Order: sequence, then C-alpha cells, then structure tokens
Amino acid sequence: MLPGMASSPHETVMGFLIGPWLAQAVRAAVDLSLAEHLADGPRTAAEIAEAEGSDPQTTARFLRACASMGLVAYAEKGFTGTDMLAVLHRDAPMSLRDLASSQASACLWLTWARIPEAVRSGQAQTTQALGMPFFDYLAAHPDEGALFGAAMASMSAPVIQEAVEVIDVGGAGTVVDVGGAHGSFALAMLARHPGLDAIVLDLPHAVPGAQAAAAERGLTDRFRAVGGDFFAAVPAGDILLLKFVLHDWSDDDCVRILANCRDALHPGGRIVITEIVIDDHAPGIAPLMDIAMLASAGSRERTLAEFDELLTRSGLRRTATTEVQPPYAVIEATRAG
Repeated sequence: MLPGMASSPHETVMGFLIGPWLAQAVRAAVDLSLAEHLADGPRTAAEIAEAEGSDPQTTARFLRACASMGLVAYAEKGFTGTDMLAVLHRDAPMSLRDLASSQASACLWLTWARIPEAVRSGQAQTTQALGMPFFDYLAAHPDEGALFGAAMASMSAPVIQEAVEVIDVGGAGTVVDVGGAHGSFALAMLARHPGLDAIVLDLPHAVPGAQAAAAERGLTDRFRAVGGDFFAAVPAGDILLLKFVLHDWSDDDCVRILANCRDALHPGGRIVITEIVIDDHAPGIAPLMDIAMLASAGSRERTLAEFDELLTRSGLRRTATTEVQPPYAVIEATRAG
C-alpha cells in the first residue's frame, strides 16, 4: 500500500493489486540510476533525463510517481533522494539494487504471472513461461544468471551477517558452501574466522563470479571455487553450509542433497542449513515466498518439523536451531547415531 493510503479492506486489496506497478517502478528507478544521480543533492527531471538519455517529459512524470511512493521527495528545484532511495544505491551497505532488477525481470516475472496455474497443478511454471526449468534458463542466459546470483547475494547479506556470528567453528578447518553461487556465505565466514579455508560448490557458470568475489575481498589464498553438481557429489569439509538451497527442491531432491552432504562430512563435522522456517500462524513474507517457490521451482519453504523429517530421511539429526533475521533460522545437524 502506498504511503498515506487509508487501510479499509477495499483500499488494502487495491494496494495488493498495484504491487506489479510498484515493483516495476523500483526496477525503473534502478535502471535510471536515480539513487546515484540524487546522492549529492537535488536535481531536476531535465538534468536526470539528459544524463540518462531519457525523454524529459516522461522522466518528470516518473519522478512524480516515485515521489508518491516515497522514493524521492520534491525539492525547491527538482527532486531529492530519500532514505528509501538510498538502499538502491550501488554502493549502499546491503544494497537492494541488484535484487530490484532481478525480482522484476522477465525470468521471474513471467513465471510468477502463472501462480494460479501453479496452485491448481502443484507444479512449477518455468517451463511453460520460459521454455525450460529455471536453473537451465539461467545457465543458458549468463547475463540473467549473473544478475540473479548478485541479487541472491544482496538478499542474503543481512541473514549471512547474523548467521556468521552464531555458527561455532571450533575445531573446523574447512567450510564448504554447497550451492553457494558467488560464495558470499563462505567469504563472510573466512573474514570472520582467519583460521578457516573455504570451498564453494556450484554449477560451472557460477565459478567466475565466485573467483571474482574472492579476489575483490583479498581472500583467494584461502578460497577455492569448484564447478560441479551437488546431486552427484559434494567436497569434503568440517562444516557444510546450505544457504537458500533446500527451498529450491522437492523433498526427495533435498534428501539426495543432504545425503551427499552427510557423506562428505569429516568426522565430527556438521551441516549448517540457513533457510526460512515457516510458522503456520505467523504473518509476514514466509508464506508468500512459499508460493513464489512453488511457481518458480515447484518447491517450498518448510516448517521446522518438515526440516526434521528431511534430516531423519537423510541419516542426520538436528542438534541446534538459532533464529536470525526473521523469518530465517540456522539449523545445525550431524550424522545420526
């Protein structure tokens, strides 16, 4: 719902229905680099249009729309940025710039347009929307794959920040970031714990991005990126990280992943799962993310009891659960028996 709108049932549902406009407007604000243009003070619509090569009249109209959303504010001459716009700046801590571009991009947008079909059928809709399964599509479209990887890194940044503080690494030498994309979790663990080495495992198209991320942080001497398939095998380690992985897969697929992780554990090692944990009666983003995962991957978010069932089927047992940024939790597990 827009700032200033009343909250009658009719107006609340209207707020839901204009959600697509809002998401695409945020994407357009990123595309026009409004946060960067307004970072140093007010500018006119004409100045922004000239810098971007956009139409001056429609740029002015768009800035008016952004003002209605609270992304910008009117200034004596032109427009100024707000705290909301600042989170879209490319250099902002935990910037949402990449996430805004990815979440409103065609590969997700076309799939989520088929949520009614997903609910009726119980099946993912990416093949109908994109012509192939989601991760196959990203592999076939490397630019979109790179953007999606960057978006997931920005989305997970605040969760990772809290998770690295609660994971005990005592006695561990090697951490493996399973399905870790650009290795943001592993790299955060290395920065927090100088005695660790890390491996990130993901599909081959993700390896260059992981290597670049390690180089940017000066951690290449303790970091290795491996192209592979976690359904086939997982590199051995003391702590195996699974962040935002299991929600991409069916229960049977999750058991295959977890069983491979179990087999890769060094003696005394642990699997650390960082995921949304659904509370059936709690409001918030978790149930909505569950439906988004249904449409895009035919998968789901899970309750703690459902995670326990997966662990038991995989020959593992849960040893600890720590809540981090809601609705996420860190679930630790070891070999059963």
